[in-house]
Amino acid sequence: MKKLINDARTVIDESLAGFCRAHADIVAMGEGGLFVKRRLLKQGKVGLVSGGGSGHEPLHAGFVGHGMLDAACPGQVFTSPTPDQMLAAAEAVDTGAGVLFIVKNYEGDVMNFDMAREMSDKVIATVVTNDDVAVEKSSYSTGRRGVAGTLIVEKIVGAAAEEGRDLETLRAIGERVNARTRSMGVALSSCTVPAAGKPTFDIGEDEMEFGVGIHGEPGRRRVKLMRADAIATEMVTAILGDLGSQTRAEAILLVNGFGGTPLMELYLMYGIARRLIEAADITVERSLVGNYVTSLEMAGCSVTVSLLDGETKRLWDAPVHAPALRWRA
Repeated sequence: MKKLINDARTVIDESLAGFCRAHADIVAMGEGGLFVKRRLLKQGKVGLVSGGGSGHEPLHAGFVGHGMLDAACPGQVFTSPTPDQMLAAAEAVDTGAGVLFIVKNYEGDVMNFDMAREMSDKVIATVVTNDDVAVEKSSYSTGRRGVAGTLIVEKIVGAAAEEGRDLETLRAIGERVNARTRSMGVALSSCTVPAAGKPTFDIGEDEMEFGVGIHGEPGRRRVKLMRADAIATEMVTAILGDLGSQTRAEAILLVNGFGGTPLMELYLMYGIARRLIEAADITVERSLVGNYVTSLEMAGCSVTVSLLDGETKRLWDAPVHAPALRWRA
């Protein structure tokens, strides 16, 4: 294992300390190092809290800031944060309008965020993201996994929160965006969790895993490596098939790297995916390409399509100033 670390036991603490120093104008470490929070909270605004295992950077801490999250709770690598982290974050960002948890659909995340909500005396609502079309509900205990589409939910809900929308409205917007968002991933290699010191799964040099999870969970099937156009076609076909008749719409197209794939290849995949999507009468109005929801150094990518309406398009375009996502209106 070759990694730029001192000790596998302290890598998360050291990384978060560096992150907060690098972006000290936007974020600060929460009490006891349990979470990362927005440096300047907006009074009277619903607080947005997300989190999950580390190793997916910049998700979630990289999306703390104006127009997105108010706090993010990092667990150990690929391990859910604990309820006390979520409880502390909720208490820190509640300025009187309540708190919304945005939770990826993994058993540990869902359970621990639910426990934190039950332990708190704050008014808390929850949105669970489950955009991964690779998983059939019958084959995964909690249903579909929440993957790169979580970023889109966080951005759109974050913009609505910045406008002063109330808690119930934000929950409804989050659920609406999630319901119109689908993702599919493919892995060309495994990744190595520092504490394990060896690859999460074995895969041949000439193999790929269709539908892999962001923690290295098995996908739909393992096949021989194919040309990029064939890979993109299978991914987009799965996404469009799951969206069903929702065509003649506008959409966001996100091509997300898993950490080990060059931008050259991600943009190549974007070009193919966009042609396929537009051939299905979906107009790509907004685009995002890069490493946003990673799996350490895994090679591969995911494609996400999120259908827009007038309101969600406007909220996507609203200003955002977070360490990993920034633009002006």
